[in-house]
Amino acid sequence: MTDPKYGDELAVVTVTYSPGETLDRFLDTLGKATERDVRVILADNGSTDGAPERAAAERDNVILVRTGGNLGYGGAANRGVAELGPEYGWVVVANPDLEWDDGALDTLLDAAGRWPTGGAFGPLIKNPDGTTYPSARLLPSLGKGIGHAALGRIWPGNPWTTAYKQSDTEVAERPAGWLSGSCLLLRRAAYEAVEGFDPRYFMYFEDVDLGDRLDRAGWRNIYVPAAQVTHIQGHSTAKSSDRMLRAHHDSAYRYIADRHTGWRWAPIRAAVRAGLALRLKLETR
Repeated sequence: MTDPKYGDELAVVTVTYSPGETLDRFLDTLGKATERDVRVILADNGSTDGAPERAAAERDNVILVRTGGNLGYGGAANRGVAELGPEYGWVVVANPDLEWDDGALDTLLDAAGRWPTGGAFGPLIKNPDGTTYPSARLLPSLGKGIGHAALGRIWPGNPWTTAYKQSDTEVAERPAGWLSGSCLLLRRAAYEAVEGFDPRYFMYFEDVDLGDRLDRAGWRNIYVPAAQVTHIQGHSTAKSSDRMLRAHHDSAYRYIADRHTGWRWAPIRAAVRAGLALRLKLETR
């Protein structure tokens, strides 16, 4: 499943929103993640700290693209990819608060050669304390989703959360339902085939939705734990946690509602909306 209209060059698109000094670390470590020449697009959603401007001025391979507002994560990523010519057949979409392990991108590209139907490839993502973030998960179903949402915080080891996060699954290269959008290597042909991220998801679940649509279109989401990165999570959202919680719950409802349409599912949609509203109220009180 390849498309001859795309070349073999590599680009990285990162969505910036006042990323601070983390952006420098992202770009510094990116240089050791691949032996290839790489073009970097900073899709900027309205930074005010000057970090994207400095990076673009000081680094020859970095281009600043202003989105014209705050489009959210998926919308800005799409805007960044739209700047790339057809010679770029491989696109990485990644958060700017990542640090790359040596060779991480080349390891992902090597895996892509082993999985010709792979549309998205995700590394093992480490937390700053060295623990592993569960970045390759099952697609959420109503049963697992409700169990995880209701019990995930008060009983982290519950069977629904364990199954959804694949906590008991061997750490090995394998297909997954979806991969964390904080770091994705995307086959350009697959990305374009599903029209990229759905911009209706302002933040959160845009990666779940993308993984599902790739799968429905015949592409696989491949977890590649031999490639590793560290994610310093929440840098640009730390000061707006309540707003981000609301965005998370809105996106969760959109994902479920999009897949359970029509009047027959109306009672389920209403119950999910009410349950998410209650969960949000408890978390923001």
